[in-house]
Amino acid sequence: MKTLSTKKKILRIVIVILSLTAFFLLLYFVLVWSGLWERLNSVEKLKNFILSIGIWGRITYVVLQFLQVTFIPLPSPIIIMAGSLIYGPLQAGLLSLAGILLGSTFAFFLGRTFGKRLVSFMVGQELQERWTKNLTNCKYSFFLMMLLPFFPDDILCLVAGLTNMSTTFFMVTQFITRPIGIFAVSYLTSGQIIPYHSWGLVVWGLLIILSLTLIILSTKYNKQIEDFINNKLKKTDKKN
Repeated sequence: MKTLSTKKKILRIVIVILSLTAFFLLLYFVLVWSGLWERLNSVEKLKNFILSIGIWGRITYVVLQFLQVTFIPLPSPIIIMAGSLIYGPLQAGLLSLAGILLGSTFAFFLGRTFGKRLVSFMVGQELQERWTKNLTNCKYSFFLMMLLPFFPDDILCLVAGLTNMSTTFFMVTQFITRPIGIFAVSYLTSGQIIPYHSWGLVVWGLLIILSLTLIILSTKYNKQIEDFINNKLKKTDKKN
């Protein structure tokens, strides 16, 4: 019975991997054929493409944000910036939030349902092993990583499904961190809050240095951060 069950699991994983491979290839050819692939790395070209679609622009925009979290390594900041130029920071932020939350949830359940083989196929075994090690028993570090820029959010969501992280904690993290990151990019990159000249350049420089510092610390000391927060929570529980 165990051998039969194992064979069924292997067969299911093989079918899923083959299906995803076919989907990736089809999607890639569609993007290349439509000319969208060349536009995805340019804010201006992407903006013009979405505008050319007309009433389907918003739906396409949400789908692009979904795809960049799940299947295609698209640059999310470029998509958000293009959306801000078209729809304004608020509407672009809301549309991005819809697509990214759907994509993050889908990626998490892909990892949880189909396991390491599928995640290794999608991101590579080395990255899968590294991030699984970093995130196992380190849920608060995951929260910080999702909050900070420059972390591979799509990989983190996939790998989180492989760890002992609860679905509730994952979803709460997404609903807190995603809006902060998305609206920060949406409003800050518009130049309405921090300009790209004079004093704004100094502020941008400080923000980049601060972000990089937090990224290095949260990556290097994730275990210490986890222990510190857990100890604080235990002390609070004892007092209560």
